[in-house]
Amino acid sequence: MIEIDGLTKRYGGTTVVDAVDLRVPTGSITAIVGTSGSGKSTLLRMINRLVEPSAGTVRIDGRLTTEEPAHALRRRIGYVIQGNGLFPHRTVAENIATVPRMLGWSDVRIAARIEQLLLLFGLDPQIHAQRLPAELSGGQQQRVGVARALAAGPSVLLMDEPFGALDPIIRAKAQTDLRAIQQQLKTTIVIVTHDMDEAFLLADRIAVLDNGRLLQYDKPTRLLTAPASAQVSALTGTADRALRLLSLDTVMVAMAPGHADGLQLSASMSLRDALSALIWAGVRAATVCGADGEVVGQVTLEAILARGAAHQ
Repeated sequence: MIEIDGLTKRYGGTTVVDAVDLRVPTGSITAIVGTSGSGKSTLLRMINRLVEPSAGTVRIDGRLTTEEPAHALRRRIGYVIQGNGLFPHRTVAENIATVPRMLGWSDVRIAARIEQLLLLFGLDPQIHAQRLPAELSGGQQQRVGVARALAAGPSVLLMDEPFGALDPIIRAKAQTDLRAIQQQLKTTIVIVTHDMDEAFLLADRIAVLDNGRLLQYDKPTRLLTAPASAQVSALTGTADRALRLLSLDTVMVAMAPGHADGLQLSASMSLRDALSALIWAGVRAATVCGADGEVVGQVTLEAILARGAAHQ
């Protein structure tokens, strides 16, 4: 768990983060959102002491982050920035090995970790390990950047606008991959983003900042259905609130026994995407299939709309 108490940062007479309290549960994803200049990146960087707090404390798994040198703290916390930050003249393998080598891992252990992570991120070690970053696509570079941050097996991963430089298609794939890998590794992730759709897709809880102050820290459904202030409501968006609520549930929750002819949907698809698919296909029901391709039920347009209404 990450415990943040009264965390504050001042530059001269300006307070950019103002007495923030947060609890980030172990194995969860928390998104920090807010307008430009709200203090979200500064808050993130105080967790690993890239920025030293003016006041307040941070504990990771019960241990104060000030109990060890900042450089040692950062070696046990993964950190990913926009544009991936890879060393351009080092190979993929050398980039991933950066922190393990600092920690004194053996060559055999490092090689095994590189192979494990490349396979986890869908990159063939025989093809990609010896390539330079410039030889990779933007999406591949970002995956290597995250792999490097996870190389030493940190319990905490901090991400500052990690997908901001990617085009929409690659970005969507990177977001989906991150969520799947996090569920597998159970890493505690704190991600800064200006994209509310990204926050709702990835996060278990969302922290909303404005002028350095924490306005609300809650589950995505609570932000949409019970915003703490007008600022929170404006940031989460009122026009597409119903669709965002549907994006938080999967087809599985609205599924019923039965079978529909024609259209087939995955049980893991969001209700928002399922609604779009039904409307596009011009049908009122679709068969639902599990991960193995077997039919597990059906979902109807009425069931999806009823689920959306239940959130109101």
